[in-house]
Amino acid sequence: MKRILMFLSVFVLLFLNVTAFAQSKKVVDRIIELGTTDNQTMNHLDVFSNRFGGRLIGSDAYENAAEWAVSKFKEWGMQVEMDYSGTLPVGFNRGPWFGRLLSDNGMQLHFATPSYTSGTKGVQKGHVVLEPKSQEEFNRMKGKLKGAWVLIGGDNSGWPIDISVKADHLRDSIILVNEEIAKKNNEARRYNYSHQGEAQKEMLPLVEEPALFYRQMKEAGILGIIQSSSNPIRALYDRKNIDNMTFETLPTIPDIKLDEHQYAIIEQMAKERQRFELEFDIRNHFKMGPVKYHNVIGIIPGTKYPDEYVMVGGHLDAFDVATGGVDCGTGIAVAMETARLIMESGGKPKRTILICLWAGEEFGLLGSKSWVENNKDKWAKISNYFNRDGGPTLANSLSVTEAMYADMEKICEPLNNINPDFPFTLSKRETSTRPTRAGGSDHAYFAINGVPTVSFGTADPKGYDFNYGEIWHTERDLYNMSIPEYMEHSSVVTAIVTLGIANLDHLLSREGYYKEEKK
Repeated sequence: MKRILMFLSVFVLLFLNVTAFAQSKKVVDRIIELGTTDNQTMNHLDVFSNRFGGRLIGSDAYENAAEWAVSKFKEWGMQVEMDYSGTLPVGFNRGPWFGRLLSDNGMQLHFATPSYTSGTKGVQKGHVVLEPKSQEEFNRMKGKLKGAWVLIGGDNSGWPIDISVKADHLRDSIILVNEEIAKKNNEARRYNYSHQGEAQKEMLPLVEEPALFYRQMKEAGILGIIQSSSNPIRALYDRKNIDNMTFETLPTIPDIKLDEHQYAIIEQMAKERQRFELEFDIRNHFKMGPVKYHNVIGIIPGTKYPDEYVMVGGHLDAFDVATGGVDCGTGIAVAMETARLIMESGGKPKRTILICLWAGEEFGLLGSKSWVENNKDKWAKISNYFNRDGGPTLANSLSVTEAMYADMEKICEPLNNINPDFPFTLSKRETSTRPTRAGGSDHAYFAINGVPTVSFGTADPKGYDFNYGEIWHTERDLYNMSIPEYMEHSSVVTAIVTLGIANLDHLLSREGYYKEEKK
């Protein structure tokens, strides 16, 4: 009788395993079918980048995008959490902008302004001057500064000119240094004039600082400052003042980053003291705060291990000089489609899957950092966090530790049945050192705290010549910079691997993932 019962229990166990395998294969096959015949990745990206556009935290576009994502997760039958992660003292919405050179060789101007900087007061037209480099120059031209656009030195890095009180103190100290240099140069000039034919004293260069007389020029009534920018134009935000900004202390002087080729033309015209004007209309709008921002967490509850997790994420926020079509539309669109494919295929994961659309990555990983710090009890229970924030390239490889390899080999087996043009490679990697400082994307605080952050390797196998540096934080971060077939395939791959890890009978092993810390 004992032998019969033992045989029956083994039979039942084998039957359940075979049944579970058959169900899992059925779901994976359905994911592949949906992903190759009805893939919605680019539709999600279209909504995020073309319906809402640039999605700074603190903007209406961000809030609208978050609400839309919530509605889609609910539509697909998921649970949703709007996870509060911070507050900004004021909000910012970018409107249209244009500029023109008004002269015999007039032209439309190609420029941008950083977020959280001032727009114009309607259409504003004025003459152009070169910025003063010394107190003597400022005194000589201060009457001409009223109603002028001022060309300043330096090259645009994306950040606005620092207009904080601390920056004013620094500029004042440089002005004093330059006054001393100017005195020595005047002495040298007099000496050289009276000792012609003898060894001449060298003239000392002034300390260069863009917008050195910013406060004084503002008080004199300038319309705005203009700085040269390489192409494509990069525009970030006023990070040094945003936390202390109030609706009563908003910036008032436009900070314009102008195409370097046009800047050179206008600079030469100004040096020649030609008579011409520039006209700008820049609609940078603010809204009263405080403005809260949230992570959007889509939840597919686990059926067997609901308190264990597999996480997939990208950042919902994006700079607004373009539309965030790549950074990070290519991450959140894939994350959204991963969720849809799992839900539409009938996937019932054993452990909970979290689809995370993070807030404030561009402002310093604010959303993901907040979630990690507020969910310490979950750190040991996260099998892996997949982050996508590198552009529209193809997810075609994984590199895992020896301890993970057997599990991942089974999970990744179907990936070579999706598209023969896109083979998938699984390889082993060595143990890595756990980072101690945050990196450049939302995986950082997970990794710092020991959570595995295995990410897909990506490539451009068909040679579309994608260049992330070309679009990163620039005006070219648009929907049409994406590569649909790579994006759609990456969604299918991510859905299959995420579901596979969620359906393991155990968490992915962390053995050998990070080097043991020395005590």
